[in-house]
Amino acid sequence: MKNVISTTNAPAAIGPYSQAIDCGAFLITSGQVPFDPATGVIVEGGIEEQTRQSLNNVKAILEAAGLTMDNVVKTTVFLQNMGDFAAMNAVYAEFFTEGQYPARSAVEVAALPKGALVEIETICVK
Repeated sequence: MKNVISTTNAPAAIGPYSQAIDCGAFLITSGQVPFDPATGVIVEGGIEEQTRQSLNNVKAILEAAGLTMDNVVKTTVFLQNMGDFAAMNAVYAEFFTEGQYPARSAVEVAALPKGALVEIETICVK
């Protein structure tokens, strides 16, 4: 079973992919960059604002699927600069229940779409 999840409360896909796929026991989100869903433009500010927007985009997709951030079991965080790790981490922690944090990988990449500083993807259990 494979169902596409889509919401206007998160940025539309900018390529041949879906915002998320519900595959029965799991929901997998595509990487979310810090686009404002209303404008399609990266939010102003630095890593904190961009992390917050990326996670708000994830949250909107999960809500469209009837899930919450507590359903997230794994995240992958792509950073344009690993020097932003601590600032990203502080904002990231606001979105998850303390003591129930998902597993996570964080990697530095050469570039992200549209010059974003961060991109976050998730795997969720239903």
